[in-house]
Amino acid sequence: MDHPLVSYPQLPDTPTSHLPFSPCVVVGDLIFVSGQASVDLEGKIISDSFEGEFRRSIENVRRVLEAAGSDLEHVVQTRNYVRDAEDLPLYNQLYREYFPAPSPARTTITNCLPPSLRYEVEVVAVRPV
Repeated sequence: MDHPLVSYPQLPDTPTSHLPFSPCVVVGDLIFVSGQASVDLEGKIISDSFEGEFRRSIENVRRVLEAAGSDLEHVVQTRNYVRDAEDLPLYNQLYREYFPAPSPARTTITNCLPPSLRYEVEVVAVRPV
């Protein structure tokens, strides 16, 4: 898609994937970050505890946002996928650590990921002015 307001920023230290999607798409001042999971820079899944996977996923979001000229403080919406509903209390605790009040708009879906993943997140952010 060629359009002067659309770009696809990516730095060498952002996760890549063999799947057909861009880590993020920037449209004007809005940044749409594709689902980020517990993966290394080559897109290989790193299985871990829920907390470990959550933190790695959010750090991947942080890297993608930095490549697009933003950060976690400018996230306006998150969509969260939690494999096991029993992880929701820990999820909420960790989420507050990264997204304190006033928190972004949020959706959380449970029992939706394959066995290889415990958590995945996608975000919409804005570029700071």
